[in-house]
Amino acid sequence: MAAWDDEVIEEFRAGEGRVGGPFAGYDLLLLTTIGAKSGLPHTKPVMYRRDGDRLVIVASNAGAPRNPAWFHNLRAHPAVTVQVGVELFEADAEVIEPGPERDRLHAAMVAILPALAEYEHTAGRAVPVVALTRRPVGDAG
Repeated sequence: MAAWDDEVIEEFRAGEGRVGGPFAGYDLLLLTTIGAKSGLPHTKPVMYRRDGDRLVIVASNAGAPRNPAWFHNLRAHPAVTVQVGVELFEADAEVIEPGPERDRLHAAMVAILPALAEYEHTAGRAVPVVALTRRPVGDAG
């Protein structure tokens, strides 16, 4: 999977945020987390949707029974780096707890990618929803 991610990241950066393949036509960001165990940065392409000033992502892992590694990383280190198009910024990641807000945000993501509804069923777990909030410039966290 890492080689595929690397190809998508390279295409994202070369295309100033635009990519083809399975992500064509979707809003995609690059999420850089700090490894929960390694302490090293890890970058992953992730689909997102705007919710006011926040960017919302889901840890679907394409319906796998486990959450993706990036989710475990941001739980350990919620300060992340986000790239949208050519814009790079620091953000704080907040896992949205089960309830009406999580349901609303998940439904909004399902509206743009209906397969997410099936992913929850296939995974046998509630897919975590994460809100990314941009840090003010100069805020080191």
